[in-house]
Amino acid sequence: MVSVELKAVSKTWGGAAAVDDVSFTVEGGKLVALLGPSGCGKSTTLRLIAGLEDSSNGSIAIGGRDVTRAAPSQRGIAMVFQNYALFPHLSVAENILFGLRVRKVSRADRDERLARAASILGLTTLLERKPSQLSGGQQQRVALGRAIVAQAPVCLMDEPLSNLDAQLRVEMRREIRELQQRLGITMVYVTHDQVEAMTMADQVVLMRNGRIEQDAPPDQLYENPATIFVARFVGTPPMNVIPLASVLAGGGTGLSPPAHAEPSLLAVGIRPEMTELTDAGIAADVVAVEYLGADTLVETRIDGQPFIVRRPGKVRAAAGERVHIRLSQAAVHWFDLKTEQRLVLG
Repeated sequence: MVSVELKAVSKTWGGAAAVDDVSFTVEGGKLVALLGPSGCGKSTTLRLIAGLEDSSNGSIAIGGRDVTRAAPSQRGIAMVFQNYALFPHLSVAENILFGLRVRKVSRADRDERLARAASILGLTTLLERKPSQLSGGQQQRVALGRAIVAQAPVCLMDEPLSNLDAQLRVEMRREIRELQQRLGITMVYVTHDQVEAMTMADQVVLMRNGRIEQDAPPDQLYENPATIFVARFVGTPPMNVIPLASVLAGGGTGLSPPAHAEPSLLAVGIRPEMTELTDAGIAADVVAVEYLGADTLVETRIDGQPFIVRRPGKVRAAAGERVHIRLSQAAVHWFDLKTEQRLVLG
């Protein structure tokens, strides 16, 4: 299995850094998600790996071989784009085999690869259709089929599900993950959707303003966010992060902040599901209540700061009501408001 490694890679446009000193490793056979908001540099990073853009600094290795200045065709990669990039006048079979024809792969080899890819992706009965006769999910499978027949050990995906409806996205992310594991492909997957990253990836590289904010497995990103940005980006709803001063103003007691930390520069972070409504605790004013069936989100304000409580089932609360919140002390995180870094106790 082939690994991908970036070392201090940067890309500048007119003096502005789109990718700034990015380093991470994708182990062979693993799926790594590049996650972040629009404009954070994740797609540019993918294009640098593919060779579609030249890096300004740093090095890129695929399978231990330096490919920093190699042409895309020499990197041993396949790529699936956001818009599928299918030829409308070609059939499904012709679209899948287009790259193999260009590389003059033998007819027998092409037919064998096509049959295998079509079987894996459930496209066997659709091979004679044109893209316009397919659903969005089927078109996505054709794009995946083109990547499979290339038999490249590394597959790069640039937001491949963003054009699909919500239900189809759920189905396709399961299929892509199953396909990646079955074929042992090393995959780098770009997405702005944290649910995709958290459910599919072995490792998540969360980016912000061209730099890596945190590189960790999904559970670590959720349970131990390195910064306030990570805490607020990962999770639905996101982690509550409010100044310690606001918690104290609301009547919060019993908290144990890090030793030697300046209280005025501290923020308290806690996931909404690690809180509860009680008769006594931190005073909060209810702004809105969202009943979701399995649970209820209660949006409140503590000393003017937004704070969400998530409780199982239905919660009897109404906008304008005063409630009291208790925090699970073991689930509290501490952040430095100046550096935005999470502080470790002990």
